[in-house]
Amino acid sequence: MLTSTQNRRVKQWKSLQRKKGRMQTGKFWIEGFHLVEEAINSEWMIDEIIVRADVQLPYEYARFPVTTVNDRVFNALSQTKTPQGIGAVVHMRSSHDVAGRFVLLIDRVQDPGNLGTMIRTADAAGFDAVVLSDDSVDMYNDKVIRATQGALFHLPVVQDDLTPYLKHLKQSGFTVWAAALQNANIYSDVPRSDKIALIVGNEASGIHPDRLEQADAIVKIPIHGKVESLNVSVAAGILMYYAKG
Repeated sequence: MLTSTQNRRVKQWKSLQRKKGRMQTGKFWIEGFHLVEEAINSEWMIDEIIVRADVQLPYEYARFPVTTVNDRVFNALSQTKTPQGIGAVVHMRSSHDVAGRFVLLIDRVQDPGNLGTMIRTADAAGFDAVVLSDDSVDMYNDKVIRATQGALFHLPVVQDDLTPYLKHLKQSGFTVWAAALQNANIYSDVPRSDKIALIVGNEASGIHPDRLEQADAIVKIPIHGKVESLNVSVAAGILMYYAKG
């Protein structure tokens, strides 16, 4: 059992709380039975499982390396208010392939809760992939992962420069919709097509003008109350379900 927060391995796990540590190792930290189970069932590569001494592991976890730690160590690793006492170190996936007929493009979104919710909703709506700009919040951020509720493990999610992906999708016959308020049509008035790429943008400044110019249609959701706009994750959900029909 590891009992010191100064242990070398504990420090390595703790470094995964920061983007720099994740990028250096190609690994990230998850915690809670649900996320660990989703990662295992989706056949992501598990480096090891870390478990608090008082937690009983299901027998099927025995095929993975397991390290037991005391309360103090696990609390130092945990980023939740009420830790369940189980975490795992998972290898990132490097695939940059985007296939299918419905793709969500996310431009410069900074809030981890918004990003995680959009990935979760994309999975629920039946979208085939998510492409996230490289200047958005890190997709392996702990809050992002928890907000996805495991959808990150089911759906191809790529974080990279959006421009080449947008160009490729247009060349592949996708109709590109951009969610914006200016010079926009109400989304329900825009005809659906067989292949749709939907772009949503930064919470404050929206979609970058260069990407907005590449859209085949600019769509908006009507606002009937006095608020000026919808939360980006809510708007993305409405538009994704409409796009899918």
